[in-house]
Amino acid sequence: MSNQEILATVAGENITAADLNAFIQSMPKEQQMYASSPQFRQQMLEQLINCRLFAKYAEELKLDETEEFQTILNNARKDILASMGIGEAVRNVAVTEDELKEFYEANKARFEKGATVSAKHILVKEEEKCQKVLEEIIAGKAFEEAAQQYSTCPSGQKGGDLGEFGKGQMVKEFEEAAFAAEIGEVVGPVKTQFGYHLIKVEKKNEPSVVPYEEVAERIKQIVADTGCEKVNIIAHSKGGLDSRYAAAVEDMSSYIASVTTINTPHQGCEFADYLLKRNN
Repeated sequence: MSNQEILATVAGENITAADLNAFIQSMPKEQQMYASSPQFRQQMLEQLINCRLFAKYAEELKLDETEEFQTILNNARKDILASMGIGEAVRNVAVTEDELKEFYEANKARFEKGATVSAKHILVKEEEKCQKVLEEIIAGKAFEEAAQQYSTCPSGQKGGDLGEFGKGQMVKEFEEAAFAAEIGEVVGPVKTQFGYHLIKVEKKNEPSVVPYEEVAERIKQIVADTGCEKVNIIAHSKGGLDSRYAAAVEDMSSYIASVTTINTPHQGCEFADYLLKRNN
């Protein structure tokens, strides 16, 4: 798929594959790992379309000309600059292999991986068609061959292969059927908002802790970002006061490398005055 391929048009503006990829990149890394799943990409595209529709609606109401919008925009600019500044500050942090392994052993909960399945599917528009495809498979036709021949999903060209996915990454009906199916079993028709599916589970994986070797690079990033055992906190408004309280009053300073506050009223409000009294 070309980055310039147009996936949708909203209010006269095109949404390209590059726009969708950028939107997915803004999601948590745990979700980004499913970016190759056609169902996940379709869900993200629908979310992006909704975002563009609401943005257009807001423009029509001229909300972008309000003082509130300018304040939020300015705060967002400061947030982004602060994040980029911290990134530059920790870019050259050196981390040893022993520190990585120590961090991994002390924080295994951060690398837990939920139950997943590896599955293939066939997607068609009509339930009757789905049933006929199922009958062909029962009669001996290979699932992968049927997927290539009948599936309307791009995964059909790969024999319907969706790879590995966890809970919360597929639409509810599809997820429930896939996790309930036995390995090698073909289930369906399963109705979703996309049509009717036949699902074949290839593998099931129980919850586990990802091995150190698989997360070494991720640990390096976490260690660099947080200063290993400590965290860098960027907090907005009252969150800055909460963070300050945690560091100064609740004796959490040994876990906090820095606190960056944005638009936080350090004096003049009830909670800030309370902190000042507690610290004096």
